[in-house]
Amino acid sequence: MKDLGFSISQSRTIDLDKSDLSAYRRVVEKVPSAKLCLMCGACTATCTARNHTDFNFRKVHLLFRRGQFEGLAEELDKCMLCGKCRLVCNRGVNTRAIIYNMRIILENLNYKSIK
Repeated sequence: MKDLGFSISQSRTIDLDKSDLSAYRRVVEKVPSAKLCLMCGACTATCTARNHTDFNFRKVHLLFRRGQFEGLAEELDKCMLCGKCRLVCNRGVNTRAIIYNMRIILENLNYKSIK
C-alpha cells in the first residue's frame, strides 16, 4: 500500500445503548423542564461566563445526556449560576437548576473538579 501522507481516523460514533444514562434521568426527575431543551443556543449566546471563558451550556448538557463525564465538573464550575440563560430560554427550561443538579450528581459520582 502506498503512503498518501494521511490516515483514516477512528470513528467517533457513540453507542448510547452502552452509555449510563441514569445520571441524566436523575436530572430530569429534579428538573422536568430539562426534557424541553431543543439545544437552540439562546442560553449560550447570552451567557456571562461565555464572555470570559469557553463555557457552553449546550455542550455540557449534551455531554451529560450522553454520560460522558470526563472533565465535565471543571466545565460546570465555569458557570456562575447568574440565571441570564434561564431568562432568555423560550422553552422555559430551568437551565440554572440543571447546572446545579449536574454538579451535585457528578460530585456524588466522584467526578470532582480541581479547586
